[in-house]
Amino acid sequence: MEQIQIEQATKQLIDGLKQTCGNFGLGNDGNEYKIIIQVFLYKYFNDKFGYEAKRVPVYGERLSKAEKWDAEYDMFTDDECEDLFSYLPEGTPHLMPRHTIHHLYNAQQQGDFSNLFDSTMVEIADINAEIFSMATVNKTKLTIFEPITVFIPDSTQRDEFAISLMRFIADPKTNFEEMFAMKYDFFSTMFEYLIKDYNKDGGGKYAEYYTPRSIALIMARLLVGNNKDLRGVTCCDPSAGSGTLLMALAHTIGENRCTIYSQDISQKSSKMLRLNLILNNLVPSIQNIIQGNTLLKPGHKNPDGSLKKFDFIVSNPPFKLDFPDERDTIAQDTMRFWAGVPNKPKSIDPDKPKMEIYLCFIQHMLYCLEEGKGKGAIVVPTGFITTKSGIGKKILQKIVDEKIVYGCVSMPSNVFATTGTNVSVLFFDKSRKHEKVVLIDASKLGEEYKDGNKQRTRLLDSEIEQIVDTFTNEKVVDDFSVVVSYDEIKEKGYSLSAGQYFDIKIQYKDITADEFQKRMADYRESLVAKFEESRKLEAEIIKQLDGLTFNG
Repeated sequence: MEQIQIEQATKQLIDGLKQTCGNFGLGNDGNEYKIIIQVFLYKYFNDKFGYEAKRVPVYGERLSKAEKWDAEYDMFTDDECEDLFSYLPEGTPHLMPRHTIHHLYNAQQQGDFSNLFDSTMVEIADINAEIFSMATVNKTKLTIFEPITVFIPDSTQRDEFAISLMRFIADPKTNFEEMFAMKYDFFSTMFEYLIKDYNKDGGGKYAEYYTPRSIALIMARLLVGNNKDLRGVTCCDPSAGSGTLLMALAHTIGENRCTIYSQDISQKSSKMLRLNLILNNLVPSIQNIIQGNTLLKPGHKNPDGSLKKFDFIVSNPPFKLDFPDERDTIAQDTMRFWAGVPNKPKSIDPDKPKMEIYLCFIQHMLYCLEEGKGKGAIVVPTGFITTKSGIGKKILQKIVDEKIVYGCVSMPSNVFATTGTNVSVLFFDKSRKHEKVVLIDASKLGEEYKDGNKQRTRLLDSEIEQIVDTFTNEKVVDDFSVVVSYDEIKEKGYSLSAGQYFDIKIQYKDITADEFQKRMADYRESLVAKFEESRKLEAEIIKQLDGLTFNG
């Protein structure tokens, strides 16, 4: 089947699952995303298992030659299943015959189907717990599946709801088996489509922060550079969201050459990230997903209790978020937050947070980068790169004085869907080997488009290449980029804004002596006329003043 056909069929599958939720009163419900993601993932597990099982040396021929592999698998004994599992590649889900879509579909009319559907999902989660479970900062395991028909309040409708879901995932037009050889490209597209309604602004106190793929790609490529020999490196995002930055970084390095670590306070984001890792061939890293507050209780530690250091860190943190209850506790960690923690606001407005939490994430990143080699990139409000006071000033002085920052790219307005704030990306290198800093003003790039009733900007592929090429090769381009020394930055008050280093240019045009004389004569004639008009106006004003009388 052509890729475009399977892509269309998969989108129809996702739309169908959402339609089913809507038909049963769960449209835009807080649990809808759990249902959609779990059912989609169950379909993925079924097809992934079938794809890999047919490739194992012992049982693959038997399954491949069958008219329907899952019907043949229904006849496997428990011992044969366990033996088959031993041949499966790392990260492949383990399914017993009773767990396949084929088996479940054929059991729809047996009664109490919703309970069978839910118990099947729970069983799959249990036997795959070591592979697909993630944890909270308190070490509580969050399994891959949970009962979902219980979200239907009317128990008499649950069987019908489960049958409706099965109808879509059992449709033979959607078969992921044909797409697994295509690696992450297809599934990255599907992931974005799958979560598009669950990753928007306005998501409450801990809104999801989704980074455009173009920005994620720029960050990854500029961090990795021309280093094609990376092996066994660690990559972390302390405010991971659904994992866009980590996926771009992993694909740039190579999925089999890096290990992913993440933390996010949102359970929803963490579940989406787990799905993203599964769809992008990064299953072994699921055990490194931590759900919890990074600033208050970082989850990645060494055996001695010290915080783990990483080769690469990327982050698009929330810019402002009020955390008065945790502020004093966080501030006690003076090693990590050496520049300080924002003060508590005098009043709390949920719609207008005031505490600049990104300042804490910058400090956390700097602390957790591996000394001597760690590299990081973080999205910040553009106002930060010229700040002249407070915590921001201390951070700027440190990253310049210690030669940690090696680049800054200021992005176009409205390039992020979650904020109208102008943003820039800072690049750090703990090797401190750079003598110059590349500053790029990309604010004039991008094409505008409408996203609903909102004006957005997106970078074109050619513009991404322009930014990467200019940065990587340290090119100086008029009104676009400069390459400056750390001393020059200090002289400019630690500003990392490219525009403050651009030369002011005066346009000159050569003219002849005759042209000069004519222009002077024209200017003189024009001025004489204006002076004459001014004198007439002055005389008229005096005349009007003389004519005024007192009428008291």
